[in-house]
Amino acid sequence: MIDELRKQLDEGSVTSEELFEEAVKSAKEVQDTYNPFVTILDKYKIRRRANSILTGIPYTLKDNISTSNILTTASSNILKDYVPVYDATVYQKLKKAGAVLVGKTTLDELAMGGTGTTAATGVVRNPWNSNCLIGGSSAGSAVSVALGIVPFSIGSDTGDSIRKPASFGGVVGFKPTYGRISRYGLFAFASSLDHVGVFTRSVRDAAIVTDIIKGYDAKDMTSLKDEDKSYTDELEKPLTHKKLCYIKEICDINQYNDPKVIETLRKFHDFIDKCRNQGFTVDEVSFDKVLLDAIYPTYMIISCAEATSNNANLTGIQFGPRGDGNSIDEVMFSARTKGFSELIKRRFVLGSYILQKENQEKLFLNACRCRRLIVDRVNELFKDYDGIILPASGGGAPSFDSSSEQVTDQQLILENHMAIGNFGGFPSITIPFTFVKDMPVGINITGRVMEDDILLHIANEVEKITGLRGLKVGDRHV
Repeated sequence: MIDELRKQLDEGSVTSEELFEEAVKSAKEVQDTYNPFVTILDKYKIRRRANSILTGIPYTLKDNISTSNILTTASSNILKDYVPVYDATVYQKLKKAGAVLVGKTTLDELAMGGTGTTAATGVVRNPWNSNCLIGGSSAGSAVSVALGIVPFSIGSDTGDSIRKPASFGGVVGFKPTYGRISRYGLFAFASSLDHVGVFTRSVRDAAIVTDIIKGYDAKDMTSLKDEDKSYTDELEKPLTHKKLCYIKEICDINQYNDPKVIETLRKFHDFIDKCRNQGFTVDEVSFDKVLLDAIYPTYMIISCAEATSNNANLTGIQFGPRGDGNSIDEVMFSARTKGFSELIKRRFVLGSYILQKENQEKLFLNACRCRRLIVDRVNELFKDYDGIILPASGGGAPSFDSSSEQVTDQQLILENHMAIGNFGGFPSITIPFTFVKDMPVGINITGRVMEDDILLHIANEVEKITGLRGLKVGDRHV
């Protein structure tokens, strides 16, 4: 983890270049099996005058974040040869801090997916079991941290794209308050939902990295002014915010018959009792079932509509391989037909339909109203509670090849709730808390907007109760 590497670097027992070379070697060794990388870098580059806790420490970056002179494809054929001429702000900040980029990680195409199976370069596999999904869209980032190739990775989260693969991969995934980290240079998926966030193997490491990359950016009008507060330092103070709740309609075991869901919830309730024994107040609360059922369709309508608009420039003219045709329309039609997977084409067709004038009121605007009702209800809960704690998935990662292991509707009930963090821009974190059928499962905590420090502080204390801090593939577990 970061503190350990920092100590080794400062003592001279290892050099930054040695860490980089070892990470590159490990990345190449696992690439054929797990496919976590689009690009693995061979040249060691560091800002020599940097002096931060991250100086000399290797990391990976999701391949939908712009890096000048480094291939950046968003795992889509239409961008397979795209090399940006500018850096994303998050990448600039990490370079300035002296962090060393090892590679760009695989994602679901254009970040539109939750499985890690739709990248142009192929499927990303779970390192705990290569026959299982890792989840998405930040699939490769999760794998690179779970395998211990790097201590942290930067991803993006539009519905649960950091937090679900964190659950399936047994790592920490943190999505801060909307605007806390600049999105300048992040390829837009759904602009009102997109967040930049981090994967680590401890909550402390998540705080360390976020301290480096957060802050106002004049190039991103949605970015927030920094509070001049160290999240890492806040972890050392006594925790006074210890009142949590979980949602009855999601966590009532009696409504389920899926064995993985039942086992997950039994372990969740046992863990909640452990939290209570450690001084947390954790109450069961009720949430309108109609609003819970509306989360997924609301997310799909808004995200598809915004994605269609944001990606209208991917025509084969400005970006991507030039299509065939005798007119601009024919060239664009050819490029987009060949350049996108079937999933992406379906989402763009759906988004175009939603945005048609005659459909906007019934579909898009109604989805926006549902979003507001959901966020209002969450804010009501936050008047009494410091955070909402829930399972991050309905069990361990499902397998690719067993029909009995496909994700069920009941499992999705325990996953769809994470989109609430994107609807309201709430900070939200997933940390590993148990194993189900030998696969890691995470617990998710969501807090109030602008109170990232409090959420991280709560998560740090909860992490101590799990006993799984620093978990990586191969570690023994009970």
